[in-house]
Amino acid sequence: MSKHNTSQRLTKWTATIALVATIGFVARAPAVADTFPTKPIRFVVGFSAGSSIDTVARIVAEGLRTKYNWNVVVDNRTGANGQIAAGELQSAQPDGYTMLISNSSTITVNPLIYKKLSYNPSQFMPVTTVVSVPFILTYNPENERLSGVKTLADLIDRARQKPNELLYGSAGIGNLIHLATALLSTSAKIQMRHVPFRGAAPMQTAVLGRDIDISFDTTSAVPLIKSGNLKALAVSAAERWHDLPDVPTVAEQGYPGYDVSFWVGAFLPPKTPAGIVETVNKAFRAITEDPKMQTLLSQQGRIMAMTPEQFADKIKAETERNASIVKDAKIEIE
Repeated sequence: MSKHNTSQRLTKWTATIALVATIGFVARAPAVADTFPTKPIRFVVGFSAGSSIDTVARIVAEGLRTKYNWNVVVDNRTGANGQIAAGELQSAQPDGYTMLISNSSTITVNPLIYKKLSYNPSQFMPVTTVVSVPFILTYNPENERLSGVKTLADLIDRARQKPNELLYGSAGIGNLIHLATALLSTSAKIQMRHVPFRGAAPMQTAVLGRDIDISFDTTSAVPLIKSGNLKALAVSAAERWHDLPDVPTVAEQGYPGYDVSFWVGAFLPPKTPAGIVETVNKAFRAITEDPKMQTLLSQQGRIMAMTPEQFADKIKAETERNASIVKDAKIEIE
């Protein structure tokens, strides 16, 4: 992808986000929102059951059932880094009964690397983020290819000794797990081979089965790390993860400024009435303030609720940052 084309696509993308956010939240439709919902709501999730995104969706769905008696069904439509699920939202009726529960890469990375998408995320109505989730760099301590590896520095040395031999997984091409590892490889000047999967759960299975060597896993890996089935080398965010206080960040281990995490957030279809967007936003934010839900959500990530306008601004800023990572790693898909 040329620098000129990347710049053009990024400028158009971020400008459209700002326009949609401005238009979407000027008008209010309280009469519509007052009658919502009157039938089951479908959460479309682009990643496999058991993934962090799926788990957050199910926690929120249960919270909405408990607090508001909303009937919510979680529908996993996996594949292509969330594209299949996002395509479902693109064609859904703008009545609030179909919501996309997405990770950030489906929204802020896919438009940068795919020339053709089945959806236009800049048209989606952002509702709120729910959690921000760090990645945890893991490997199977029984993996003979990584014998003797105890620290991130050891892994980097092994990769330098065996360029393009170590295999790293991701939850799909262009997924933030992919970008996180690409950024580490660029920063450390190492070369490893990428193996994409249809979500974080099968990626984790591949690490456990020693089919691949390492992966930046989600917080779903914590129990496996504590049991000794996986070994944690680093946390991708700027701060250590509270449930693994002894695992240092990548930045602490010689790569200052390294900070990659993802959010899980909710979106409504294009042209959804602003009153419905506001109603759903308030309901989601109430869930994040419920003590029981806070306990469950905090196991998945740092709770982070926003207004729709704040969420739109965050999407814009992260798209700009990811464009730089994609360019440096030369990631592009036809």
